[in-house]
Amino acid sequence: MTRLVLIRHGESRATVERFIGGSRTCTGLTDFGRIQVEALRDRLISGRDVSATALYSSNFPRAVETAQIIAPALGSMPITVEAGWGEHDPGPDLDGITYDAYVAKFGEPTWSDPDEIVFPGGETVGQFHTRIINTLRDTVRKNEGGTVVVACHGGVVDAVLRHTLHMHQTGKFELQTVNTSLTELQHVQGSKWRLIRYNDAAHLSALIPPLSRDTSEQ
Repeated sequence: MTRLVLIRHGESRATVERFIGGSRTCTGLTDFGRIQVEALRDRLISGRDVSATALYSSNFPRAVETAQIIAPALGSMPITVEAGWGEHDPGPDLDGITYDAYVAKFGEPTWSDPDEIVFPGGETVGQFHTRIINTLRDTVRKNEGGTVVVACHGGVVDAVLRHTLHMHQTGKFELQTVNTSLTELQHVQGSKWRLIRYNDAAHLSALIPPLSRDTSEQ
């Protein structure tokens, strides 16, 4: 069986500075985000609960930086940067816009219809999920029987779980995936998956954020 371990990146500057940080404008992790990832790295070194055969990252700087920090705990294996694992793409026109400016122009997004154009010039939720599902299938095919660690994003974790649990692309439930948390699944066969754990962030228990922050965004 193929084992898939999804890791949401550490706290990002895009979240703290409150702008839509797509792949074009992402400026990486905050100092605290790096501390979070270092705590995960130390946990992986001491606990050895993940013995990876492949390490992937999305092409966003915050995910690449996360993968680079944890790589020593996984045998310093090479990082495969795969754009298919990237967060929901807002498109070139809205990439980098502040949240306040977005809401002023378009209003609060509802996320209720997977075909709704939330980001003009960018991906719909449906298109985003299709990309993630295709990337998931391709990654499993290339790493059959191995343990794949992917440094990715909250939206990616949401999309993977909704697909593997055969749920709707939007609505029905809401996930709040914590920065640097581990979400693990096993591919059994065909379309059958087994959820092993979700949002495992025990390594963050001793950390105190510098400010009370909303980490639910990209």
